[in-house]
Amino acid sequence: MSRSPPPANVTVTVPARLHLGFLDLNGGLGRRFGGIGLSINGLRTSITISAASHMRVTGPENKRVHGYLQTMQRALDSDSACHVTINEVVPAHAGLGSGTQIALAVAAGVRRFHGLPLDVRGDAIRLGRGARSGVGIGLFDHGGLVVDGGRGPLTAAAPVVSRMPFPDQWRILVVLDPHRQGVHGADERDVFSKLAPFSDVEAAHLCRLVLMKALPALAECDIAGFGSAIKEMQMLIGDYFAAIQGGSRFSSPDVAAALAVLEDEGAHGIGHSLWRRQTVCSRASVGIRVAGIWTSAPSAVSIAERKS
Repeated sequence: MSRSPPPANVTVTVPARLHLGFLDLNGGLGRRFGGIGLSINGLRTSITISAASHMRVTGPENKRVHGYLQTMQRALDSDSACHVTINEVVPAHAGLGSGTQIALAVAAGVRRFHGLPLDVRGDAIRLGRGARSGVGIGLFDHGGLVVDGGRGPLTAAAPVVSRMPFPDQWRILVVLDPHRQGVHGADERDVFSKLAPFSDVEAAHLCRLVLMKALPALAECDIAGFGSAIKEMQMLIGDYFAAIQGGSRFSSPDVAAALAVLEDEGAHGIGHSLWRRQTVCSRASVGIRVAGIWTSAPSAVSIAERKS
């Protein structure tokens, strides 16, 4: 394994990601999940690694980062001490890929600090990321929009089967309810285990929406067509998860109200992330949309732009 001279310090900055929907929760063809998602640069994770006399981790999410750091040091057979400063983090358990992004940021930073090449997919597996979705892994170093092919019996990390640039003129609004935190970890695994079987007919329709509507519309910069496909996907998936969200597609009434305002104002691609954050895709000026949200649900607003 070749090494280049180590730098004095390394800073890694990673955008958040939006998961726009699963493709196949049925799994009848031998692969399950699959997903479509994109990166956004208004919310991000940033860490700095520098030389130190002993290992130190400071900043938010320091316990999680310390664990990732130790795992990477063991994987690379390195006992070099370093100081990791966590400058900025994506909100945890909000459906923005915080766990995967911070894990891969640590892995990339450690590798660069030691003069080693990146191994994004391998490090994701080492750090236990991508159990269901390959979107966060696929977006880590390239951005844009990706589709992953789901997990089969021998899959270690879901493969990216499509990657496309996201139009510069399109913008993403992310609406967050600061009073709610998403299900995660063991609780999330337990929830998935209790869900009813997903219809193979609806799984087929979701795949058709992506292949024959969302991706072609994206290629042609047709925001209405793209938004329509994403919204239909999100509504189907939201209905599937409604039973564990109190009978609603949306886990937050405030966010649901905010999205209703945005849709009335002409926003495209109204959606959600299971029991977590909600998203909206929009092309025009966000001013009237933001004003409308603040009137209806002022506690539930955060705005982020996409990264193409």
